[in-house]
Amino acid sequence: MVKIVVDSMLGNLARWLRVLGYDTEYSRKMRDSDILEIAIREGRVIITRDRGLHRKAVKKNLKSVYVSPDLTDVVDMLTLVAKTLGLSIRFDKGSTRCPLCNTKLDIVPKARVASLVPPEVLNKYDTFWYCVKCRKAYWQGNHWKTINDTIDIVRSRLNANPPQESFN
Repeated sequence: MVKIVVDSMLGNLARWLRVLGYDTEYSRKMRDSDILEIAIREGRVIITRDRGLHRKAVKKNLKSVYVSPDLTDVVDMLTLVAKTLGLSIRFDKGSTRCPLCNTKLDIVPKARVASLVPPEVLNKYDTFWYCVKCRKAYWQGNHWKTINDTIDIVRSRLNANPPQESFN
């Protein structure tokens, strides 16, 4: 599976990639040199809005995807990245990652998160995820319709225009 490092200008995209199960390094504090070093050391693809960083990556023979500042909608960004890298855009409840820290989430019984979520959430939902690093619980709440709609739109765009094997 592809591993990714995302620059500081694409935090929303990084969170989406993590939720979709992609190992995605991201920090608002990372400098260009940090991103290049991580990409080299860990074999990660760079996703960036910084044209200069993109050019440096290409010169070093690193895989890099340039996301134009014109692309502001997450659907457009996910579509570009999925097409360029050949990513599958789907939610797999067994491989999702913490949107905050990138740790793989564990599916846990309700009892494990009972002290972390409001009682009405505990009563309403059956599936919960837990991040051992952040000590946060997640569930498919009201935002889930937006997540599913976004995934469906990206998938329909990808089906209309199949992925390409190129890195910009």
